[in-house]
This record gives sequence, structure tokens and C-alpha cells, in this order.
Amino acid sequence: MPPTDASANAATATATDADACTARGPAEVPGTDCEDTLDLRLPDEFLALIANETVGAAAQQSGVASRTQAGAGNPAQAVGVDGSARDDLLDTVADWGPVATPVGLFHLVPVRPERDLPLIGGWMNAPAVAEYWELDGPQNRTEDHVRAQLAGDGRCVPCLGVLDGVPMSYWEIYRADLDPVARHYPARPHDTGIHLLIGAAADRGRGLGSALLRSVADLALDKRPACARVIAEPDVRNAPSVSAFLSAGFRFSAEIDLPDKRAALMIRDRSLRDLM
Repeated sequence: MPPTDASANAATATATDADACTARGPAEVPGTDCEDTLDLRLPDEFLALIANETVGAAAQQSGVASRTQAGAGNPAQAVGVDGSARDDLLDTVADWGPVATPVGLFHLVPVRPERDLPLIGGWMNAPAVAEYWELDGPQNRTEDHVRAQLAGDGRCVPCLGVLDGVPMSYWEIYRADLDPVARHYPARPHDTGIHLLIGAAADRGRGLGSALLRSVADLALDKRPACARVIAEPDVRNAPSVSAFLSAGFRFSAEIDLPDKRAALMIRDRSLRDLM
């Protein structure tokens, strides 16, 4: 089941406590605000992905497909089943580099399973996270989820969030306009989505979430010139998480129904980034 927001106590947590973010899947879309209009033209990348499915399947069967994971010290670009750069769809997240934030030097580092899965699996079993991400339990449950992202075509890149040299969060940076969720909100070409969980309980509730959300959203806008918006879909029940997105410069656009939750569609616009 796809991930959602996590908060141990939505009633008492602070407004800057962004513990985890967003889910994706089929839904009926309610009315949205007048600022968002539906673009019915399928992105070129989406059409290319469909065209390449047969090529990718043939490559897998012949054993040609290969990929590499990126390490913290020496990021490497992953290779998809068709031999193309897997994370080109997101302008090579591995090369985005560190960014100075109000809470320290932050770096998105693409996940390397052998090194990172035990840590991520432990975070997923924290009650505050498990309630919403629903990836708790045996290690293979988290592993299957993460490896599926890594084995994909590059529309989603799972990362560790490293703050001042310490891994402290899990992120999924994804192409929202190429994701199934695009069928259920007024997507625009190159929309970039964010999923986030803050790993340690000690790091929650002290403003890290909103500071990092703002910094990563702005990093995506800086590194992806074609992207005009960064989106997220926190659970509407998780008021602290929604508040954290608002504090991070996102605006509330609409409520959307996803298979396992009702979500708040949050948007950070390039055109408004200096005003919010």
C-alpha cells in the first residue's frame, strides 16, 4: 500500500511536525480551486515510457537490463531496463548536491539497499510512521516497496535525507505527472511530488519537517527548470503535517480521495515561491 503521512498525535503535535507525506492511487476528484486547470495533453515522457515498455521487457528477458545504486560518498546514476539513465526523468537527483538550510547542511542521497534498508525498515516500524505508511512488520515489506522504486523507470527516486552528515529522514522524489495520481488531480507537465518521513522521534515536532520541506521543494524547482510546481498529498486527518506544508510555502489546493485516505493536495508554485 502506498505511503501516507505519519504523526503520533495529530491533536497535540506542533504545526511544524511533518513526519511523513503523501499517497498515490486511483480516486474520484472533487472540485479544485480555480487556479488549477486540467492539461489534457499527455506529457511526451509519458508517451515515450509507454512506447518503451516492450523494449524494456525484452531487455529484462535477455538479461541486458542493469542498474546501479548511488552511495553517499559517490553518487552513481542508475540505469533503466532500456539502457537509458533511469533518473533522467527527474534531472538526476543524485547530482542535486547538498543544500544549506536553516537547520543545517542537507543532502538527498539515493538509497543503496544493502546499506540503507535496515535503517529505513526500523523507521517504518515506529508507531507514528506505521499508522500512515503501513509498511511496518517484517523487513521484506519495506524492502519490497523500496526495491520496486529502485527497479522502476526513474519516475520515482527513493532517497535518504542526510542532515549535517547524519541520515535522519526518508524521501521519495517523483514525477507526479507520470504517476497514477495524475489521473486524479489537474496535473501539469513536470509536476514533481514529494513523500517524506522523519525517522527518529527526537527529530519530530521541532520544526525540522517544515524547514526541510521548503528547502527540498525549492531545490527541486532550482534543479528542474521545466517544473513549475511541487506537490504533496498529506492525509487530511494529519493537521500537523498539513500545517508543516503550509509553513513550508505550499498552498492548499483541494481535497482528493485516494484508495486509502482523503488527501490534502498541497502545491508549492515556482511563481509564488518568493511570496510564501
